[in-house]
Amino acid sequence: MCALLTGLVATAARAQQEDHSYYGPRLIEEKVRIPAPGGYTVAATILRPDTSGPFGVVVLNHGVSASARERARESSDLLINSAAVFARRGYVVVLPLRRGFGDTGGDMAEDPGSCSNPDYKGAEKNAAEDVMVAYNYARTLPYVDPNRMILAGQSAGGMVSVFTAGTRNPQGLVAVLAFAAGRGGDPDINPGIPCAIEPIARVMDMLGKNIHVPVLFNYSENDLFFSPKISRGWFDRFNANGAGAEYALQPAFGKDGHYLFVDTLGVRYWLPTVESFLTRHGVVFARLDQTDPERQPLLALDRVPNIKSDACKGLYRAFLESPG
Repeated sequence: MCALLTGLVATAARAQQEDHSYYGPRLIEEKVRIPAPGGYTVAATILRPDTSGPFGVVVLNHGVSASARERARESSDLLINSAAVFARRGYVVVLPLRRGFGDTGGDMAEDPGSCSNPDYKGAEKNAAEDVMVAYNYARTLPYVDPNRMILAGQSAGGMVSVFTAGTRNPQGLVAVLAFAAGRGGDPDINPGIPCAIEPIARVMDMLGKNIHVPVLFNYSENDLFFSPKISRGWFDRFNANGAGAEYALQPAFGKDGHYLFVDTLGVRYWLPTVESFLTRHGVVFARLDQTDPERQPLLALDRVPNIKSDACKGLYRAFLESPG
């Protein structure tokens, strides 16, 4: 049965690329260009429920490739499966491309410089400017509740989400979700050990003093960019001044747990953690179709026949969440 579910997840993920209404609440995807104060525009993808709202917002931020060619090819594709999980729970998900990435183009604004003397504070400041362009735009949308805003991101996107929350005091922000957050990782040359660990820790010191909303740091045991020792150390520096953030370490995932959040099968690990975190902090996070009588038998994990083990339940949940 578990092997069958694994195949269903893969099939559903392929279906999402063709039709976001394949399974669950129907979603609308659109591309926009958002004017920025500096005279440039930020390209972004919006994924939202096909109902009237008002909805909360998740501004979902991408990572940073070391390759200029890969940065030029950046798109929302890597994060779109994860975005759909939030959209099915009544959130408008905005996926901005920062300067130097994909259709936004231009020069990369968040290069920290050399590993021997990086300026992560300056790099994150520039990245946060682009995040705030998308954030402020999202709050003006007619189907949005501007007081239910979440900042989230993976890898460098998680880092800039925390930085934006800690330096910009965004209006309406209720939570930050940082998945595999950090900068400077090189899984090929130094697996698990990023360059300039202490400069990132100093940034975390600063941010932990200034964030006033719940923050969840989510990592994996086999993250080849940031090992648990490193990520836990950064988290401890962030929390040293009483920030009250939470740290979750997921099991080893695939060849490199750094990508757990963006992998279709990874949802079975991170989603329960996020659900629990947001619920405990009073943030609404429930599937839009959970009260649909026709859907309830499918969504009730404890009552689905022949799916008894935790492993099978996890795969079934991934199946339910994989399509859009």
